[in-house]
Amino acid sequence: MDAVTTGANDVTEVTFRDATEADVDDLVALIESAYRGESSRTGWTSEAHLLSGRRTDAEGVRAVVTAPDSRMLAVERDGALVACCQLQHLGEHAYFGMFAVRPALQGAGLGKTVLAEAERRARAAWGVREMHMTVITAREDLIAWYERRGYRRTGRLTPFPYGDERFGIPQRPGLEFELLVKPLP
Repeated sequence: MDAVTTGANDVTEVTFRDATEADVDDLVALIESAYRGESSRTGWTSEAHLLSGRRTDAEGVRAVVTAPDSRMLAVERDGALVACCQLQHLGEHAYFGMFAVRPALQGAGLGKTVLAEAERRARAAWGVREMHMTVITAREDLIAWYERRGYRRTGRLTPFPYGDERFGIPQRPGLEFELLVKPLP
């Protein structure tokens, strides 16, 4: 486990560790709380206006936790899970996904800390040259947040999987994902 200070305004430390199968239910609850349903609306990462239904499930999170080419980082503060993210090794790049910060803690710098640590770990563990992620194009505020952290839009679009409720139930037509990329020094 590694402790990281989150910044000058927040001297509380967070601890990063690889999640285990024992964490799956808590991870699902955290991810759901940050993206879907009423609880997500207290933070700024909510997708509840775009999608209803589930964001993920125990099977999907367990697959990330147990796959040999991926890891799920669990981020804790005072012993409580406060954030998480997926890292998957894909040759010369890593994929960043399932990023969630507890809604009540959003906007205080924790997300920046988690993203920076994920990038550091991907470089250190796998020697990757880039981080990739996909973001729903309708999430302009979220895309702008990533752009401020060095990610660039590629224009490479993938349609949302309409009809596959494992990813949620779209509340409007025309949803699609865009690939964002950041070179890692």
